[in-house]
Amino acid sequence: MIVQAAALRKCLTIKIKIVVEGAEALWQFRISPMSSPTTKSSGKLDEKQVRALVSLLADDDPAVYRTVRQKIVSCGPIAAQWVGQHRLSNDPVLRRHAQEIIQYFSRQEADTQLLAFCLTQGEDFDLEHGALLLARTQYPEINLEAYSALLDHLAGELRERLDLNGDPVRTLSVMADYLFVEKGFAGDETNFHDPENSYLNRVLDRRKGSHISLSVVYLLLARRLRLPVAGIGLPGHFVCRYQSSRQEIYIDPFRKGRLLSKADCVKYVAKLRHPFEESCLAPMSARRILLKICVNLHQIYTHLKSPAHSERLQRYLVALAK
Repeated sequence: MIVQAAALRKCLTIKIKIVVEGAEALWQFRISPMSSPTTKSSGKLDEKQVRALVSLLADDDPAVYRTVRQKIVSCGPIAAQWVGQHRLSNDPVLRRHAQEIIQYFSRQEADTQLLAFCLTQGEDFDLEHGALLLARTQYPEINLEAYSALLDHLAGELRERLDLNGDPVRTLSVMADYLFVEKGFAGDETNFHDPENSYLNRVLDRRKGSHISLSVVYLLLARRLRLPVAGIGLPGHFVCRYQSSRQEIYIDPFRKGRLLSKADCVKYVAKLRHPFEESCLAPMSARRILLKICVNLHQIYTHLKSPAHSERLQRYLVALAK
């Protein structure tokens, strides 16, 4: 039995090698075993060759899967159609491998969409759309419209509680109570290097995030309510600022919407031993905010030793820095 099993595995390995180096060779070998199978791929696979290649995704050997996956992926996005029908397969191995390959192509498409957005938009683009496009590069199957609808819902509930023509301090206090007490949004102070803190969809799902991602949520709600709020990139921290002709109030969403004065911000910068300049309190454009999010993610992935993600974020940094 041991000898037979070894021989079977040897045959399987030979068959896989023929498939991945040239799918047409598998069929030549089967039809005419005495002939020498070619290993050069024509670049185009017929229906039988595709079926043979995809069937090997059911093999649970990691080495086999890596090799077959590489061949399938090398055929380009059309390969997603080949494996798509197997996403709901009864075979758990085939189902998992099919889903992974579909996700790979979905991420490629999301990557292309974000880069195109960054390269064609100006300085003050749609921050919400940009942040959600970034989220889709990591979570390609998310519904962007659903997250925009969630923000609409949160803003709608807030609107019923606010007197938008009343005292700004009262307005901002009600917002803080709603977001950070009732809805439970909070800064993640224990797991700084968790990438989920920077993706808008996960921040909305988990109600937990970084100082800049929580500020983005605050900004998106404020804009729906037509409140004069902007994002301020302090050295080492990100806050929001409400500014009217009469008042200037700073808000720290990472610390439950705590209200700050300009003097508080100056003290914070001084505490970091960073020279204070008025530019420290300048509003940031949507492009600079998304760039800052990508810088943070790039640093996180570098810290986590995830080179593929680091390289992906590096592309976004180049596109946003134009």
